[in-house]
Amino acid sequence: MAVIKPFKGVRPPRELVEQVQSRPYDVLNSAEARAEAEGNEKSLYHIIRPEIDFPVGTDEHAPQVYARAAENFAKFQKEGWLVQDSKEQYYIYAQTMDGHTQYGLVVCAYVNDYMNGVIKKHELTRKDKEEDRMKHVRVNDANIEPVFFAYPDNSLLDDIVSRYTAAEPEYDFTAQLDGFRHRLWVVDNDADITSITEQFAAMPALYIADGHHRSAAAALVGKEKADNNPAHRGDEEYNYFMAVCFPSSQLTIIDYNRVVKDLNGLSHEEFLAALSKNFVVEKKGKEIYKPVALHNFALYLGGNWYSLTAKDGVYDDSDPIGVLDVTISSNLILDEILGIKDLRTDKRIDFVGGIRGLGELERRVDSGEMEVALALYPVSMKQLTDIADTGNIMPPKTTWFEPKLRSGLVIHKLS
Repeated sequence: MAVIKPFKGVRPPRELVEQVQSRPYDVLNSAEARAEAEGNEKSLYHIIRPEIDFPVGTDEHAPQVYARAAENFAKFQKEGWLVQDSKEQYYIYAQTMDGHTQYGLVVCAYVNDYMNGVIKKHELTRKDKEEDRMKHVRVNDANIEPVFFAYPDNSLLDDIVSRYTAAEPEYDFTAQLDGFRHRLWVVDNDADITSITEQFAAMPALYIADGHHRSAAAALVGKEKADNNPAHRGDEEYNYFMAVCFPSSQLTIIDYNRVVKDLNGLSHEEFLAALSKNFVVEKKGKEIYKPVALHNFALYLGGNWYSLTAKDGVYDDSDPIGVLDVTISSNLILDEILGIKDLRTDKRIDFVGGIRGLGELERRVDSGEMEVALALYPVSMKQLTDIADTGNIMPPKTTWFEPKLRSGLVIHKLS
């Protein structure tokens, strides 16, 4: 059963939230963070991307960069740009994109639930990325950015959320870059706090939607603190880490597409002929073609779009991993034809989140940077939870969630 608790959030005063808030650290590079934070000393990028305070080209993993993150976090609190709430409470975070709103509960999840599998994963993590985020958590003694969880739909929680969100929010702003709206409410009623905690306690599992490396880092630092504390009791704040939890039915996974630099020595004609072994190949012409169902793919090559439909018998419907379109395309196109064996390390392939649109695939091929693009039909939440429930792991670069959580709305201190 899932253990959660309320917490004393550290957050900006209402009038400063738009100056403080930022995109997550891992959706932009140092140059982009530097540009977005220019002229704004209150930007959270000074904490989550502290290399922007150093000359261009400074190693973002240098010890002095992590130290600067902690200095800036302390400065933000001293200046009153971040203030800790006096009471342990929950928060409701709403995101609106293209007319659709999803409502998440900001909670503290339990480290032991991550370790024992109550918090379920669907992706592998890389040790170097885990260690980077662990250093950031250690030096700040805080979860500066939340992770993104899904939970099974719950009508009682829906009722609580509906009641609070009928009132004026604490924060309400629209991000300039993407036009998405973000709102936050404070759940400070003791009876509601108890009800939320009890409803989660009846859930058999929570699911990491986005933020596998942040989840791993937060949990591992919590365990590390417990192991190093001779007086450890189990109720310390470091036993928990911050997560925004959304009902599964409200979430949308969008496509996560591939672009490849070359055809592994094949001509266009040879490549299309090789595809016809396992796919029904149909030329669609110059107009963008979007996959219409599972096992249907869109290919852009030589200025034309093609529909690829996997033939019966080339995948196993009973295999939760083998039936995924990322697996079908990885095995039968990227590996078998193009010779790309490892999606994590091969420099010939890159990945494009569907939020950029299929026009971005055209642009990267037409520019000559890439030779071919492949668009996939998005994974469903049911596929994700089924795979997590069976202890399986999705192939790399399978899921892309939008909108991304804004950072800086609430922060969780570990002590």
